[in-house]
Formats: sequence, structure tokens, C-alpha cells
Amino acid sequence: MSGTAQDDARTTQDAIGEGTATASREAGPSSPQPTTDAYAPTDRTVPTRSAKRASYDKESVHAILDAGYVCHLGFVRDGAPVVLPTLYGRLGERLYVHGSTGSRPLRMTGQADPGLPVCLTVTHVDALILARSAFHHSINYRSVVVHGIAHQVTDPDEKRLALDVLVDHVVAGRSADSRPANAKELAATAVIRIDLDEVSAKARTGGVNDEPEDLALPHWAGVVPLRQGYETPLADAELAPGTQLPDYLEAL
Repeated sequence: MSGTAQDDARTTQDAIGEGTATASREAGPSSPQPTTDAYAPTDRTVPTRSAKRASYDKESVHAILDAGYVCHLGFVRDGAPVVLPTLYGRLGERLYVHGSTGSRPLRMTGQADPGLPVCLTVTHVDALILARSAFHHSINYRSVVVHGIAHQVTDPDEKRLALDVLVDHVVAGRSADSRPANAKELAATAVIRIDLDEVSAKARTGGVNDEPEDLALPHWAGVVPLRQGYETPLADAELAPGTQLPDYLEAL
């Protein structure tokens, strides 16, 4: 199966450093120059394959991040790579990532500078690409890879802000329509921040890329689009009498 999202996102320790998302190689253009609307390409964010699919446009990166719910956070622990799925939220050029104070890996972010080197990824699958040949099967996708240094949020005001960001990322407007975390809950919750500095997006769109000699083969080929949707919200059995479905859920 041909390569998909962020094939070259490195997970070994020497590939993760300090920072403030067809099977044949495609000859990509020269690296774009950074602007205020784009992230500066680096050795770690320029793909070694399918380079034409990469983008450093901030608007594109933000759109991919904002459309997701779960990220995968990679780091090195005791000399071995670890990847954890967790919730995240974006505020401007910063990501906040949710965790537990009992999590040993996240406690590592609270150590003295330079913090914990990490690689964070978010991926959406938009369609299945079914080709006549097994080799050219693929998917249409959108992905972001972020390299950086994670730091634990310890300032109480920033931590409350970060938790609001995380809740509103799941459902916009929800933080204002729920009880804020109390002191005990805040103490049990860890939040880490990662600045968006060394970032890239990558996407595949389009249809089947079969070889010309395979076009006459009697195998169905095409695109199977995937979609994400919301079902009707189901009220909790112990909902207080008279509580109405909020507008932000009506709009889903």
C-alpha cells in the first residue's frame, strides 16, 4: 500500500530536538521561504517522500488541528519511543494537551528546562482509494506534525484557561455551560503546552493512480468517501427538570 500521512515523522530520540503536522518519490519544489502566514520549513518538517503534498501555511495547519479531537503525542522514555493518544486544544500558536498528574511521562514535562522533546501528530482520513493493483491502494488524508518542547502548565490562571480551551475544542461554547474545575480537580489534572513553531501539514486528495497497463483489468477502482457526523444528543437520565438542549448542540 502506498505511503500515507506524514511518512517521515521521526520517532527516534536523535530526530526529536528543541523547537519553540505514491510509493515512488516525487521530485518536490525547493523549500518555501517562511512568512508571517507560514511556518519555516526545517529538516524535520520537509518530507523525504511525496514532498509536493506538504504545506506550511498556518491557515491550513490550524484548520486540520481544529477539526480533530485526538492527537498522538510521541516522546522518548528510558531510551524507547512512546506514543500516547490524548485530547488537545489550540489557542493561537499554542497547543494545550490534556493528561493526568499520575502519568509518569507527563510528569517529565515538569522537569527543569529544556522540558520534554515531543512529536505531536493529528490525522484525518477523508476517503479510501481502491485501485486495480494492490500496490496503488491508498487513502485521502489531512495531517499535521508538530515538533517541539513540551512544558507543564503550572500557573493557575493559565491552567484554567487551558482547560477551557480543551473543553471548548471538543464542543465550542461548552466551557461557559459547565462547572469549572475545583481545586481538587485542578490538582489531579496535568496540562502541557507546546508552541507551534516547527510544524508541517501534509495531505492527499484525488483519485486512483493506477499504472496505464492496469487500466483494462476487470477490477473495480475508485474513491470511497468517508464522512464524520453527529447523532441526536441523548440526555442524561438524571438531567435537572427543565434543562433544555443548548443551542451549540442544536447546531451540530
